[in-house]
Amino acid sequence: MGEFSGRDFRNVMGHFPTGVVVATGVLDRIPAGFVAQSFVSLSLEPPLVALCPGRTGTSWPRIRDSGHFCINVLADDQRDVCEVFAQSGIDKFSELNWRVGETGSPVLEGVLAHIDCTLEVEHDAGDHTIAVGRVCHLEVLDTQKSPLLFFKGVYGAFATGV
Repeated sequence: MGEFSGRDFRNVMGHFPTGVVVATGVLDRIPAGFVAQSFVSLSLEPPLVALCPGRTGTSWPRIRDSGHFCINVLADDQRDVCEVFAQSGIDKFSELNWRVGETGSPVLEGVLAHIDCTLEVEHDAGDHTIAVGRVCHLEVLDTQKSPLLFFKGVYGAFATGV
């Protein structure tokens, strides 16, 4: 096997575009949330998704302890929302509109879709955790906008017909 640096790994993986989501939850009536790019559909039967939060984050432990989470699929005009949820040590929900979803987790205003889940299991994965959620409710909220994407270190939008 060849040797490569963490920067090499990040650069190559950056060539794979990802959608951008905000994972949210509520514990003791206090909402928590963080930005994630490591999110995938995992199984149709049963309906499962996987989310990969970093181990150093402070929001995931609160969300995990609630037993539920909601994936909010960001639209291309929600980069400001992304920037808020990428920060730590602030009240991320104070300036945003949101409503309570099926599991009690926040659904952010303006998202393309949301996927409400019950936490099934977690697996260790290096400096991240793989959290598997059973989908209990999902909904498309906007069919007109494009998703917010991350590619080669920058945010962008999807263009059709290219």
